[in-house]
Amino acid sequence: MIDRYTRPEMGQIWTTENRYRKWLEVEIAVCEALGEAGAIPVDDLKEILEKADFDVRRIEEIEQETHHDVIAFLTSVAEHVGPASRHIHEGLTSSDVLDTSLALLLTQSADLLLEDLDKLLAVLKRRAHEHKDTVMIGRSHGIHAEPVTFGLKFALWYSEMSRNRQRLKQARESIRVGKISGAVGTYANIHPAIEKAVCRKLGLLPAPVSTQIVQRDRHAEFFSTLALIGCSIEKIAVEIRHLQRTEVREAEEFFAAGQKGSSAMPHKRNPIASENLAGLSRVLRGNALAAMENVALWHERDISHSSVERIIGPDSTILLDYMLARLTRVLDKLVVYPQQMRKNLELTGSLFFSQQVMLALTRRGLTREEAYALVQRNAMTVWKEGGQLNTQLKSDPEVTRHLSPPEIDGIFDLHYHLKHVDAIFQQVFGEE
Repeated sequence: MIDRYTRPEMGQIWTTENRYRKWLEVEIAVCEALGEAGAIPVDDLKEILEKADFDVRRIEEIEQETHHDVIAFLTSVAEHVGPASRHIHEGLTSSDVLDTSLALLLTQSADLLLEDLDKLLAVLKRRAHEHKDTVMIGRSHGIHAEPVTFGLKFALWYSEMSRNRQRLKQARESIRVGKISGAVGTYANIHPAIEKAVCRKLGLLPAPVSTQIVQRDRHAEFFSTLALIGCSIEKIAVEIRHLQRTEVREAEEFFAAGQKGSSAMPHKRNPIASENLAGLSRVLRGNALAAMENVALWHERDISHSSVERIIGPDSTILLDYMLARLTRVLDKLVVYPQQMRKNLELTGSLFFSQQVMLALTRRGLTREEAYALVQRNAMTVWKEGGQLNTQLKSDPEVTRHLSPPEIDGIFDLHYHLKHVDAIFQQVFGEE
């Protein structure tokens, strides 16, 4: 199912072939830097650049004996290069290659996720303007509160996803760090200038200080950011699920011709995509927790983080790519029912004007407590017996002592609640 929405590019980043290709990019960049520093003879460097390659099956075969993937990789590369391969991996430790290449993979993944966010933001903006004036009841605790517009919901989601985009850009910078500093980060067998040159060639920043590894707070920030984006996706998905409930039915996921909602009940139209997204957000949060637990390692390094990252690296980036694409599709085709929104708005007999009435009474000299009690008494009568709040208020002499019937009717103006929608849109989207 995920393949229907995930772009091939994201999956290709995490293939075994591409992972080894990034290792080779790092090794070649080191050789080039060493060659420029005069540490590798020109002819040997030329031999390396022309012949350096690997064979995935051969690496797997060698690893069966060595039980060390980097050594197996280097052996395969050496078989392609020949005697000049003695310069490859010179002064390095495995994590110099692994962590620097992981930075390349995560940065490349972040670029695709930023593109996903841009597509989602475009849909959110379009639908916000489409429904800027589509009036609906706002709810707190699931109970009718005061009117909003459906466009304001989209504007809210747009603003939140814009913040998520900024977070991802920052996380991309935090993770865009390599290290070529040797077994415990002291540059004992390779000069710091080589690290700077390699990172410059690869489009990375050198870690200011490292142990055998790049410190995992950077990775924890990255995966936490992915999880937070997932939280926002779940937030939107949960709202859609509530709006699609039969008793509400103000919006629903697009239901295609021939689609089936239930094996038993032919009438069913379920918010399956939103439920799917709500569930998958839990996976992103779990992976973020695993990344946080990778921060504390023994001394200059252990490998307890390595096995975790082999899972959460591809899983979280591929999963979020899928989730963003699927949410964009859901929102792009979301079916909206303005008439049902208006019908639901009128369910409570205009009780949502209660605050305006209370404020009008306080302006006539009542204390807030007196005004609240007076309005609540009439509102509870409408709750229990039905009718309209303005009619009920006009029948209460304690209210009409302070507000005339025409003044009461004048309070019940829907525009009062929505007069600043344009200002909110300008704050979110800027000048249009």
